[in-house]
Amino acid sequence: MKNPLLEKFDQPFGTIPFNDIKVHHFVPAVKFGIKDAESNIAKISKNKEVATFENTVLALELSGEKLNTVLHAYYHLFGSESDQKLKDLSDEISPMVAEFENNIYLNENLFSKIKQVYANKHKLDDPEDIRLVVLTYKDFTRNGAALNDKEKQKLREIDKELSTLSPQFSKNTLNATNKFELWLNENQLDGLPESVIEAARIAAKEKDESEKWLITGQFPSFSPFMKYSNQRELRKKVHIAISSKCNGGEFDNNALCKRISKLKHKRAQLLGHDNYANYILEERMAEKQENIFNLLDNLYQSCIEHAKKDLNEISQIAKKLDNIEKIKSWDISYYSEKLKRNKFNFDDNDLKPYFQSEKVIQGAFEVANRLYGLQFKPMKNIQTWHKDVNVYEVQEENERHIGVLYVDLFPRESKRGGAWMNALKSQGMVNGKILRPHISLTCNLTKPTEDKPSLLTFSEVETIFHEFGHCLHGLLSDVKYKKTSGTSVFWDFVELPSQIMENWVSEPKALKIFAHHFETNKVLPRNMIQKLKESKNFMSGTNCLRQLMFGYLDMAWFGKDNNINNVTKFEKNAIKKTQLRPDDTPLGSISTQLGHIFSGGYSAGYYSYKWAEVLDADAFEKFKMDGIFNKETAASFRENILSKGNTKHPLELYKSFRGRKPTISALLKREGLG
Repeated sequence: MKNPLLEKFDQPFGTIPFNDIKVHHFVPAVKFGIKDAESNIAKISKNKEVATFENTVLALELSGEKLNTVLHAYYHLFGSESDQKLKDLSDEISPMVAEFENNIYLNENLFSKIKQVYANKHKLDDPEDIRLVVLTYKDFTRNGAALNDKEKQKLREIDKELSTLSPQFSKNTLNATNKFELWLNENQLDGLPESVIEAARIAAKEKDESEKWLITGQFPSFSPFMKYSNQRELRKKVHIAISSKCNGGEFDNNALCKRISKLKHKRAQLLGHDNYANYILEERMAEKQENIFNLLDNLYQSCIEHAKKDLNEISQIAKKLDNIEKIKSWDISYYSEKLKRNKFNFDDNDLKPYFQSEKVIQGAFEVANRLYGLQFKPMKNIQTWHKDVNVYEVQEENERHIGVLYVDLFPRESKRGGAWMNALKSQGMVNGKILRPHISLTCNLTKPTEDKPSLLTFSEVETIFHEFGHCLHGLLSDVKYKKTSGTSVFWDFVELPSQIMENWVSEPKALKIFAHHFETNKVLPRNMIQKLKESKNFMSGTNCLRQLMFGYLDMAWFGKDNNINNVTKFEKNAIKKTQLRPDDTPLGSISTQLGHIFSGGYSAGYYSYKWAEVLDADAFEKFKMDGIFNKETAASFRENILSKGNTKHPLELYKSFRGRKPTISALLKREGLG
């Protein structure tokens, strides 16, 4: 029986034939891919010739192409379009892959050859070849190649268990998200804008309820409800359900939090580090925990008084409007919006008619065109994983092929929450040829209704530009090897290309490109642009403090090996300095649903967002000085940051663009915290 995952992809640009792939194809394809890679690696490790770059390091780089293709397809669908059967395959696939990877890293003959090449790397001429050797050697040492046999066995056991726990954490959070439903009758719609009511009506209709309205656990559904609903008791109900997600009950993640963190610490200790953070920071710009806490603490000192002022103003308007004596967690979003309306005479709802999702995407494309000369041509002959997905060929103005971009914007039950970029095919060498990338941009934004297109909040517009920045990092990669391409950089550097793109969303010259009213096509009025700029730092102290809370919590979990009995108590102690009000949600938990650090790659790395904000504010200051569409500045950013991947240390790349090290002053100025 033919397996489309193992055939040559006979699609334009070799894109994945999603329509032909069925659930039962994946496990046989993974097994075949592993056998094929093992066969290739056996040839390398048994080769009697002197180990060279070509017959060892390069051969290893190219050894697992079939397996990589299958895994890219599977894990992409796992997050973007999967039923329970497809998700359950992770229980079989992840341990197989973990064991396979261990077999590579713990292969003594193979490591011996890599050490020989590493010792002679100075004899190589090409800096990219040298970089590949260094990264490969580090990968092996950081994954146990130098351990004794007993230690290697322990590492295998840890990695095998972790390979099943992280997908289970993700499944639990998705299932809990999909389970939450708040059914409303007509009398409970008070305060909700028409667009929110219509979205709730469509959600109910999809569940065969035409006389009710439904608020779901998806962010684009419950977030505007919390922002606009006059029903305080219902806001409380939603807040408690969302904030306590996976903290007990059917989809409890408490045990997984404790076990994942403990295993990561044990793994780090096997490899010679006191804790997981110290292990991770070997390969980060921050280098050591002291530098992380210096950043977090400096920002804390800058934002705490601003955050207290924010809370005081919210409390005052709650008292003034509704005589509320003690503001609660379920009031913050609601009265923040009231305060914003009071201060600036507009809110997100006023802006939404100007932010039609299709036009925002086209606006992002136009910004990329003005900066980098890119063109995005719609393609109708590419297979996708869902009817909502649009596909574009990315070209330069001379029609040179740059890559393929998939855009998937709206939530569904088969898709995990959040927003992300994914490389379906990374740029780099395959079978001796350097191929261009296939990249996906995935979000969970406000869906269209029956009579209106998808109209976005300003925050959702920023989300599109953020993820599009990651996509540009992947698309504009121009290196030899996949291991060093695109977003394969230090995690506290990877957010620079994404976060810098958010800056254009607030610039009048960029807004005029895409902020057009969906009915009249009129450009966002100048007075509203001015209000938008004036309100940009609204609640900036609170927003900064919230990000710091995640950073402190992450470091509490992974900066020290703890024996944690009660996750909720541990968490509340870790973040208490960021909490400005008495706790009113006893079962609320961030940890039990924080996939970034328990099922993503941000363990001991959540600080990266603030770290990269320092970089992006400093870098965008250069664009502002030269002109936000200055071709020379854009060319320098592309050449020194976007195209280089992990071919050099990120600080070296940054200094090549900026001419110096980054400073924090631009961020504090931008956020109004200076």
